[in-house]
Amino acid sequence: MAASALAIGLLAGSAFAETTVNFTVAEYSSKTGPFYKQVAADFEKANPDIKINIEVVPWDSLLQRLTTDIAGGTPPDMSIIGTRWLLDFASQGVAEPVDKYLTPEFKGTFIDTFMKPGIINGKTMGLPVAASARAMVINTDLYNKAGVKPPKTWEDLYNASEKISKLPDTFGFGLQGKEIETDAYYYYALWTFGGDILRPDGKSGLDSPEALAAATFYKKMIDKGLTQPSPTNYSREDVFNLFKQGKVGTIFTFPMLIPQIKAEAPNLHYAVLPFPIQKTEATYGVTDTLMLFSSSKVKAAAWKFIEFTYQDKYRKQFDLGEGFLPVTKNIAALDYFKNDKDIAGFAAGLPYAKFAPVIANWEEIADTTVRALQQIYLGQVSPEDGLKAAAKKINGIRGL
Repeated sequence: MAASALAIGLLAGSAFAETTVNFTVAEYSSKTGPFYKQVAADFEKANPDIKINIEVVPWDSLLQRLTTDIAGGTPPDMSIIGTRWLLDFASQGVAEPVDKYLTPEFKGTFIDTFMKPGIINGKTMGLPVAASARAMVINTDLYNKAGVKPPKTWEDLYNASEKISKLPDTFGFGLQGKEIETDAYYYYALWTFGGDILRPDGKSGLDSPEALAAATFYKKMIDKGLTQPSPTNYSREDVFNLFKQGKVGTIFTFPMLIPQIKAEAPNLHYAVLPFPIQKTEATYGVTDTLMLFSSSKVKAAAWKFIEFTYQDKYRKQFDLGEGFLPVTKNIAALDYFKNDKDIAGFAAGLPYAKFAPVIANWEEIADTTVRALQQIYLGQVSPEDGLKAAAKKINGIRGL
């Protein structure tokens, strides 16, 4: 009887043995963690033999966290990452190609534009999990108080910021200079001034006349007191908070700020507009990727969870809750994404959107750009000297 009881116990234990999938989630907002934990709970009810372990990590520390885990031999099974990191992960053999898991039906749910950045050397190295395009957002009350019209050119923006800055406890332009995407805040100007991150020959475009004109413009705004004091002390979240408090006339941002405004500053009046133009239209198109790690021992279970998360009901909740543009066709077809004026304002830039180049060592290149901009903003180097030094270093990183 004892032997029979032991056998039954062992059988019961094996029947309910759990496969654990470790999932590192990039934190977009306070909603991100609870959303994925709810999806995981729903999945576990349908799949009691699989446990989804969710770890939420802030974007500012995500790459360092993953790099440390990889070096220590303890990476997660799957993670949200910045698509700009994907080439390095793929070249290191860290990312798992997913084509063998990707059925034609599942692949067909995605918008092709957002699938392309995840394809490297003909292999699908990850799936688009979030997408956005950037735009200018203005506080219409401050514009009205200052008696100025929404800007269409950079000169318009300068003049409007000058007048708005004269209002009490108000800054004309919110300029980010700290942490993640400080370089992106500069690219908005670089592109619309007619420059580019890389020249056609692959060398850095930071030493171009257009790049210098864009950096000089930002520096002039700082020196004239048209931005908040000490922009290098302000991350993008800090700048967004100033805007939500009604203290900034103009910021550059992405769709996920809109749900925050509606929830945290419902009385704030704003408008979503294209970036100012100097020579050309431009916006920044950004995707984030959901990837499997090649070292994972539970890839089949992880992929099962991935497919589960892309159900329409979850994608709708995620995209609307976080303020993203849809990456799947069914969600893109919703009336909200066709008719909502805020989302339409961001989506309008997609035809002329630019993406960060998919090149090796991108994060090191971006960091070089950030450090140069911070030195320029602080007055430690001139815009010309700072950009020339950065371009030289970037060319060295690229072996050019």
